[in-house]
Amino acid sequence: MTSTFPNVSLTTERLVLRPFEEADVEAFTEMMNDELVTAWTSVPHPYTEADARAWITERAPAERAEGRGIVFAVTEFLTQRLVGTVHLSNTDWRVRSTEIAYVVAPWARGEGYASEAALATAQWLFTDQKFERLELRTAADNTASQQVAQKIGCVSEGVLRGAWIARTRGENGQWTDVRTDLIVWSLLPEDLEGVGEQPAGTGFTSYPHWN
Repeated sequence: MTSTFPNVSLTTERLVLRPFEEADVEAFTEMMNDELVTAWTSVPHPYTEADARAWITERAPAERAEGRGIVFAVTEFLTQRLVGTVHLSNTDWRVRSTEIAYVVAPWARGEGYASEAALATAQWLFTDQKFERLELRTAADNTASQQVAQKIGCVSEGVLRGAWIARTRGENGQWTDVRTDLIVWSLLPEDLEGVGEQPAGTGFTSYPHWN
């Protein structure tokens, strides 16, 4: 029997992490067409509404159903506006380990949303799901993602040389693939003990059976 994550929603003081809904397609499409998302992720470019709909209605639910991970839509608690996404993938149920990735919409950057969402996910993973390791991989020049990793208490473990293809936009406006290194980070349950200085409200509340 395949192990799977429960269909839950997590809340923090400012955010709700919930399953994606078809109503998110337009906002998600806009977010995934942002230049930084194109540069640092492997998503199609341009990212179409058909891409978003396939991800939201088919591929993201399959991640959870098949035990590979879970995808959260991250929304503002007050406005319900989509601020980003958190994705757990490459889950190993025997080792109790999984890999986290996150994207934040351009308008929501600089607010600490990525670290708040990632920290809530980590706390849920360790306390509620009894996981023992969370892994994160950041491109060598993606300093914003590395700052999030450091903020939530991740430890840098080393460099995977030439392990990622980033994209850069040339003067002609065309995107070009560029090979780059990946920095590997990890977070273990005991690492969160030192994250008590975080702003109030970065804990989580779990609501099962969101739909």
